[in-house]
Amino acid sequence: AAEKPVEEKTEKSAAKKEKGQKPKEKAKAVIKDPEKKDEKPAEAAIDSEMIVEAQTGQPIAAPAEKKKSANRKKPVSKKAEEQGKNTEEIKEPVLIKDETPEVVAQQSLEDSAHDNNEISTQQDKNPASPAEEQKPVDAPKRKDESFNLFFGKGQKFVPRSQQQKLQAEQVALENMQNNPATDAVLMQPVAAQPQQQRQQQKNNNKHQRNNSKHQRQPEPPQAPLYDFDGIVKGSGVLEVMPDGYGFLRSSDYNYLPSPDDIYVSQSQIKQNGLKTGDVVEGPIRPPKEGEKFFPLCNVELINGRTTEFVRDRVPFEHLTPLFPDEKFDLTSGKTCNLSTRVVDMFSPIGKGQRGLIVAPPKTGKTVLLKDIANAISENHPDTYMIILLIDERPEEVTDMARSVNAEVIASTFDEPAERHVKIAGLILEKAKRMVECGHDVVILLDSITRLARAYNTVSPASGKILTGGVDANALQKPKRFFGAARNIENGGSLTIIATALTETGSKMDEVIFEEFKGTGNMELQLDRKLSNKRIFPAVDIVASSTRRDDLLLSRETINRMWILRRFLSDRTPLEAMEFIKDRMERTRTNEELLLTMND
Repeated sequence: AAEKPVEEKTEKSAAKKEKGQKPKEKAKAVIKDPEKKDEKPAEAAIDSEMIVEAQTGQPIAAPAEKKKSANRKKPVSKKAEEQGKNTEEIKEPVLIKDETPEVVAQQSLEDSAHDNNEISTQQDKNPASPAEEQKPVDAPKRKDESFNLFFGKGQKFVPRSQQQKLQAEQVALENMQNNPATDAVLMQPVAAQPQQQRQQQKNNNKHQRNNSKHQRQPEPPQAPLYDFDGIVKGSGVLEVMPDGYGFLRSSDYNYLPSPDDIYVSQSQIKQNGLKTGDVVEGPIRPPKEGEKFFPLCNVELINGRTTEFVRDRVPFEHLTPLFPDEKFDLTSGKTCNLSTRVVDMFSPIGKGQRGLIVAPPKTGKTVLLKDIANAISENHPDTYMIILLIDERPEEVTDMARSVNAEVIASTFDEPAERHVKIAGLILEKAKRMVECGHDVVILLDSITRLARAYNTVSPASGKILTGGVDANALQKPKRFFGAARNIENGGSLTIIATALTETGSKMDEVIFEEFKGTGNMELQLDRKLSNKRIFPAVDIVASSTRRDDLLLSRETINRMWILRRFLSDRTPLEAMEFIKDRMERTRTNEELLLTMND
């Protein structure tokens, strides 16, 4: 009876072989105990049972229920299938009488094949869930696809979250490969191929978005933490360059190029009608990257006027010049002294006067200019005064700047002639622009002879040389400078008082003086004999005069002056100066002196 089941099983296996169903073969039927490390093969257990049977003399028979449980395998749980960690129950082979170990091993192989067939039939009846359909079948192929999916071709950067997903997926694939229960599932054809393609496209799009996120894009310009535009206001004299833009020069550097210059764009110059010499004021901003100078934000004032007023101004060359008709008061206030009283009486200075002080060396011309400047600045504070020192000594420049309330611009004798010319030209342009806007400007120049020498050095040779080595065209620009002084009809005025050197022993100085001798409308001559006797001011009263002084003085004052001049005409300069000095020391004002002439 015990041999019949074995024969039936062998017949079934032979029938299956004929149909083409090959059961899955196993190398050895090794039964392992998960709790014990030292495991013995099934053959050792069979030998021990045979020894027991020989000793007792009775065969060891297993009940029918135990046979059935041994022939059948418990179904695998779903949870174990998903995790890929299914475990097999330990099968204890039971020997029937007259069964050899080879028969038992063959029976165990047939049982495992039967269990695999049952699992495949159950999966045919129950289709795979969507989660299982989405999983690819071929494990190596899925591994390559997942690698290309997240890494891509030529991509080196992978986010940390994607790396964790890849690691988890690789662990799951390894578990599935090691689990024999999933072999039948992996060998089945894929039914959800279109859905897999959609998933790959979705992952590819996600990969592209991740790449676009990690690509280096230009950062948008960030707003500055602090805005310094327009906080500080700057001003200066505009010098327009040949390219159209310009710079605001500072008087601290004598209107020469410096690192503190303010940049003015070409559009601002055209929009506001700016010219060289305009005094421009407006807010500035710090230079940005690549800029060297502080740029001007916008123009607020031009020569003290609004931009609308300046836009309609008339050029200086088209203004109508007139004789001076308003006199500068030099005798009032604390600055009144003997020098200013003599100048105010015999050579009055009016607004728009073109005066020439002819002086030999060491006659006190610089001190006389200082007294005139202090008197004008005190009695006429609305007049803009500029003292221009050309080819002078540095100590005199410092003394003039500290003792006079005026703008002092100097170019000392150790500077090149090009610098003398440039400073003089910029000062003249500044004065013209201010006169166009209706201001009264006074320029005290010391000296015009040295300025003419500088122009003679700079100007190109024309081939025509005058006496003393003066070029014929060299005196054109000094004459233009001196001739700019004028009184403007219904406008401002430009007054220039310049000194001319004589008796220096140079033929060039004599030629320059002769060229300017008849150009002025006021002349004040100094005498060396008076200065040698220490009589100051050393003014030659008889030779000093002003053209059209009747426009500056009242009728009564003119009549008394004519009488005084007749009295002094027969005397020498020394006697005339001693007489006037004695009379002025007795009186406080010039009007009081003229009233005491009858005595």
